[in-house]
Amino acid sequence: MALTLEQVRHVASLARLSLSPDEERRYATQLSAVLDAVAQLQELDVSGVEPTSHATLASSLLREDVTLPSLPPEKGLANAPSKVGTRFAVPKIIE
Repeated sequence: MALTLEQVRHVASLARLSLSPDEERRYATQLSAVLDAVAQLQELDVSGVEPTSHATLASSLLREDVTLPSLPPEKGLANAPSKVGTRFAVPKIIE
């Protein structure tokens, strides 16, 4: 599927891009190649393939939640430029 320069300009305007004429021609070729690849994928018969949320069939790649001790306030605030008690002190920006 070959994109026209007008279609490339439209996509560029949606993305708020300012393209030179050379870039428009280059992107027309590149985007057309992407659309051709997608068209090839659409021709595949995937009727027997079950939908998945991940490319691998691993059930869970996340670790179990384990409660661990946190940093003591003194260590957590050791490099803070400004602190009040056991808290970071930040400038007030909202009235």
